This record gives sequence, structure tokens and C-alpha cells, in this order.
Amino acid sequence: MKRIKQRASPLGGFSSGASLGGKVSRYRRKQSIYTQGAPAYTLFYIQDGGVLLTTRMKHQPAVTAILGVGDFCGEICLAGYSLRMSTAVALTASSIRTIQKKKMIQILRTKNKASNALVAYLLSSAQKYKDHVAELMTSSAEQRLARVLLRLARLDKKRPATVEIPALSHQVLAEMVGSTRQRVNLFMNRFRKRGFISYNNGRIEVYKSLKKVLRRR
Repeated sequence: MKRIKQRASPLGGFSSGASLGGKVSRYRRKQSIYTQGAPAYTLFYIQDGGVLLTTRMKHQPAVTAILGVGDFCGEICLAGYSLRMSTAVALTASSIRTIQKKKMIQILRTKNKASNALVAYLLSSAQKYKDHVAELMTSSAEQRLARVLLRLARLDKKRPATVEIPALSHQVLAEMVGSTRQRVNLFMNRFRKRGFISYNNGRIEVYKSLKKVLRRR
């Protein structure tokens, strides 16, 4: 099956990332990109692969986001934060562009299209966090898990019927949906038996039919 790695960038002209400048680096699976509390003077654009964000709460880190191709991380430095608010780790082998904060500010000041697109991206990200909080209060754990998988696969009307995503541990998925690893394991097996997902060479194939879970009351 053809692997889907790229999607249309939310920043239009930045679809390749080349116009952002900076340096593209390759990260191994589970390799650290930056850590919470470190100085924040750069931001990152994901060109291939994925990134897991965690934030330390008391003595244990909590998963706060899973990002994919076309997403930014560390962009909060543009708002004047001098320290990282989370830890970023590569979910799988990834190509990530590092952009200096000063360079990005210069681009935003001189290119209206880029500025408008980034604002739209940030507003969209904020809305996703709000939606996620609402889902925790109104949806079952099984439905929340289905939404996380569909969101990671970015399945919509313009996407193929099946998309591959990196295989995530059931513990990570449990933290994302506010459930336990045992229940996530139960739901994942149920999805697989019903033909909503399958496993292929260390990756998860997500099918559009998984949306049926969201329609159940």
C-alpha cells in the first residue's frame, strides 16, 4: 500500500518548507527535539514524520499533542516565551526544519500571506485543543480513541480511504484519550476485528470506516 507522508500545508506557500529557511535535520524514532524548560529561540516545521509533545505535571509527563507533517512545534516562542513549555520527541524517523525565531518574525513582518496563514494555523490549533477538552467531557473513551486515530490519519473527503500512521504505544493513546492502557487495548482489538484498522510493518492502517464508531450513541 502506498504510504502517505505529505499533506497540503496549512500555510499554503510553505508546503515544501523551503521558503522558511533554516536547516532540515533528521531525527531517529524517540530522539529528543527539545526539552521542557530549555531556552526557546527556535521553532520547528515537520516535513516528514511525527512529533509527540509531553508536559510534566507534578512528577509524571502527560501527552498534550501528537503532530504530523505540515505542523509546527515550539511556535510559542513567537509569543515571547523564553523557555520551552513542553518536551518534543520524534514519533518516528522524521525530517524537521529548524527556524530561528528572528527569521520567522522577519518573514511574518514582510509577507502578509505568510502572516495570515500562520495566524489561521494557530487559531486552528487552539480550536483543536478546545475540541479535545469538549470530547473528554461528552464522548465515550472508545469514541475519543477513534477520533484520535482519525485525526492522526487526517482522513477527510479529499484523502484516500486508508492512511498509514506510526504505531503508537497503547499507553500513549490512553493518555491522549483519558483512559487506561487496558481499555485502549480492548478498543484497538475491537477496531481491528471490525476492519476499521490493521497493522502493517510497525504502522497502523486507519480506514475511513472507523468513523462509524463516532455515530454510535
